[in-house]
Amino acid sequence: MKLSLIDAIVLFVLIAGNVILGASFFKRNKTISQFTTGGGKIPAWVIGMSIFATFVSSISFLGLPGKAYSTNWNAYVFSLSIPFAAYAAVRFFVPLYREVGNVSAYYYLELRFGAWARIYASMCYILTQLMRTGAILLLLALPVNALFGWDVRTVIVITGVAVILYSMLGGIQAVIWTDTIQGIILIAGAIVCALFLTFSMPEGAGQLFRIAALNHKFSLGSFGTSLRDSTFWVVLVYGLFINLQNYGIDQNYIQRYMASGSEKGAKFSALFGSLLYIPVSAIFFYIGTALFSYYTARPDLLPEALRQPGSGDRVFPYFIATGLPAGMTGLLIAAIFSAGMSTVSTSLNSTATIFLTDYYKRYFRKNADERSSMMVLHVSSMITGIMGILIALALVGVESVLDAWWALASIFSGGMLGLFLLGYISKKATRFNAVIAVIAGVLMITWMSLSPICFTGEKLLSFRSQFHANLTIVFGTVIIFLTGFILSNIIRRKK
Repeated sequence: MKLSLIDAIVLFVLIAGNVILGASFFKRNKTISQFTTGGGKIPAWVIGMSIFATFVSSISFLGLPGKAYSTNWNAYVFSLSIPFAAYAAVRFFVPLYREVGNVSAYYYLELRFGAWARIYASMCYILTQLMRTGAILLLLALPVNALFGWDVRTVIVITGVAVILYSMLGGIQAVIWTDTIQGIILIAGAIVCALFLTFSMPEGAGQLFRIAALNHKFSLGSFGTSLRDSTFWVVLVYGLFINLQNYGIDQNYIQRYMASGSEKGAKFSALFGSLLYIPVSAIFFYIGTALFSYYTARPDLLPEALRQPGSGDRVFPYFIATGLPAGMTGLLIAAIFSAGMSTVSTSLNSTATIFLTDYYKRYFRKNADERSSMMVLHVSSMITGIMGILIALALVGVESVLDAWWALASIFSGGMLGLFLLGYISKKATRFNAVIAVIAGVLMITWMSLSPICFTGEKLLSFRSQFHANLTIVFGTVIIFLTGFILSNIIRRKK
C-alpha cells in the first residue's frame, strides 16, 4: 500500500516540523544546565504537556487499543490510580526535589543511605528505560509495516537512529517543547479516530455499544481476590506503585520538576500532566473497543491473519492503513511517531543525565568542564539509543507489547520505590537497615521473576511464584520498606 499525496504531506509536515523545532535548540545547549533542565526557565504548562506526552508514548497509542480489542477495559484501571500518585507528587515529591536542588533523582538516596543506594536506584532506572525504549521502537514499526509491508526490524533500526540524532541535538528544551506539539497532535489524532469509528458503524453508533456490551468489552475486570489473575485490584495496586515510582523517583519527571522556574509551577506541571492522561487513555481504550465492534459488524474487512489470537496490537495499525480517509491516515501515523519520538528522546536525555551526574562526575571526573560533560551527554545518549534498538529487535513477535512492557517494568524497577519510601518516611532507618532491606527485596523480585521460568519440573512446581507478574514491583517495594522499617525500630529499641 502507498500513502496518498495528502497523507504524505500531512505526515511529512508534522514530523519534519517537530525535528526542525528540536534541532533549532542546538545552539542553546552549550552548558549542562541548559541540556538537562533548560536553565529552569520553561513555562509550567509546557512542562505539564511534556509530562503527559512522556507518560503516553506509542505504548499507549497502540498498546492500549490493542489490549482493549483483545480483552476489555481491565487495563484502564491503571489510569484510575493516577490521582493518588499525582497528589503524592504535589504534596511530597516536588517540594523535596526542589529543596534538594540536584538534577539527579537519586542524589537524595545517597544523602540518606550512601553512594551504594544511588547506584542501585540509578541502575534500576537505566534498565527500565532501556526496556521502555525497546518497546516503543517496536510499536513505532508496526504501523509502517502495516502500511508499506517493510520489514519490522529494518524500520526499528532506521527509526532508532533517527531518534538518536534528534535527541542529541536539542537537549531537554527541544524534548519538552516538541513534546508539547507532539502531545497536541496525539490528542487530536485519537479524538478524530474515535469519532470516525463511532459514526462508521453500518447501523449507527448504537450498534457499536450493543456489540461491545454483548461481549463484555467495557468490563474493568473481575473484582475477586485472586492474586494470580489480572483482576481489578491487581491492576489498581500495580498502577498505584508504578505511578508513585513514575512521579516520585523517575528521572524523566524529576528533570521536569527542576526545569520549572518555581515550585508552584512545578506542582502545576505535575498535576496537569498526570491528570490529563486519565481522559486521553480512556479514548485509547474506546478506540480498541470500537475496532472490535467495527470488525465484528464487518468481518469481511479484516484479513484472516489478524483474526488469530495474539494479533490485537496489529489491528489498529491495519485500520489506520486501510480504514481511514485521506488525510486522517497521515495524521494518525504522525501522532504515533510523535508519541514515540517524544518518549524515546526523553528516555535518552534522562539516561544521559544520570550517567553524567551519578557516574562520570561522581567517580571519573568530579571537576569535569562543560565541554567534556557535553561530550559525555552526547555519547551516552547514543549508546542508550543503540541498546534500545537491540532490545526492540529482541521483542519482535511478542503477543502483547503492553503486557511485556508492564512485566519488564515491574521487574527492572527493582523495588527502588521501597528504598525511597524507607528513606523518606522512616527517619530512623540507617544504611545497614537499607542494605538488608534491599537484599530481601531483590530476593523476592528474583523469585517472582525467574521461578515461573526455571521451576518447570513436576517436583519444583510447588516452589513457583503463584502471583501475577505485575505484582513483582508491589511485593518488592513492600518487602524493602517493611524490612528496613522493622529493623530500624528493633535495633533502636535494643540500643
